[in-house]
Amino acid sequence: MSNLSLWTRRDPFAEFDALVRRAFTGPFPSWPNGTSSFVPAAEVAREGADAVVTLELPGVDAAKDVTVEVDGDQLVVRGERRDQRSEQRDGRSLREVRYGSFRRAFTLPAHVTADAVSASYDAGVLSVRVAGAYAEGAGARQIPVATDTPAVEAGEPDGGKDA
Repeated sequence: MSNLSLWTRRDPFAEFDALVRRAFTGPFPSWPNGTSSFVPAAEVAREGADAVVTLELPGVDAAKDVTVEVDGDQLVVRGERRDQRSEQRDGRSLREVRYGSFRRAFTLPAHVTADAVSASYDAGVLSVRVAGAYAEGAGARQIPVATDTPAVEAGEPDGGKDA
């Protein structure tokens, strides 16, 4: 009798990398490798031919602490959250300080330029509109494949060669 067991090989380097990333993602504002303690929730939706990216940024002063830019083929939103709250309860002071930098990047279609991007902030939500992201004719194009051999026509089993 034999037993069959499924064994999957795990990458020890990937597991170690994940462990280190979890260890250094905490109350620290930012680490040199780009990890941060605050990652805003984001959603990308289609509205007609436009793409609208919304990010939840409660407690952020968008005018001072948020930057939206187009860098090559990337839409990059970065900033910093600084939130302080103080409260007096039963003769005790409670102070909570939350802070952290963040960076989110989204790949843009090749035909989109910085002129097509606009941003607005209202009630803790940043909305970035990418005009024409889904425009007609801006999608994938089929590229013909060149070969060294002539194409075989349908109905010719030997490729059209004389026997």
